[in-house]
Order: sequence, then structure tokens, then C-alpha cells
Amino acid sequence: MTEADNPKPLYWEASYEIVLCLMEHYPDADLDSLGLQQLFEWIITLPGFADDPVLAHDALLTEILREWYEEADEDFNHGS
Repeated sequence: MTEADNPKPLYWEASYEIVLCLMEHYPDADLDSLGLQQLFEWIITLPGFADDPVLAHDALLTEILREWYEEADEDFNHGS
């Protein structure tokens, strides 16, 4: 059984793991135009997402988006 068949459970507090999963599933996402509602919908439909969607709030989603920016920027700068 592979990790794709049985992904690791994702919870809101695991923001870095959520970001890595988002980068894998949405590699061409335009972070400058991504709204919090779209981000929320993407996160709760990720394979393995196991937390309560009701626990999400704007500050949490903004923090995840900020981490995604940083990770994408780091990948871009190290990949060139």
C-alpha cells in the first residue's frame, strides 16, 4: 500500500504539511489571486484531510497562505 492509497491524516495545526500537499496538488496555483475561500475548499478536499472544517478561520488560512508563499519562493530561488 502506498502513501497515495492511504495518505497521512492532515489537521489544521499541521500547516507546513498542508502547504506541501497543496503544492503537490496545485503546482500552478496563482497565489496572488487565491482567495481564502478557495484555499479553504482546496484544503478540505486534500487527500487525507481529517480535521473539522468548522475550525478554520481567516487568521489560520492567512497563515497557511503565507507559508505557501514562503515555500514557493524558497523553491523558486533554490531551483533556478
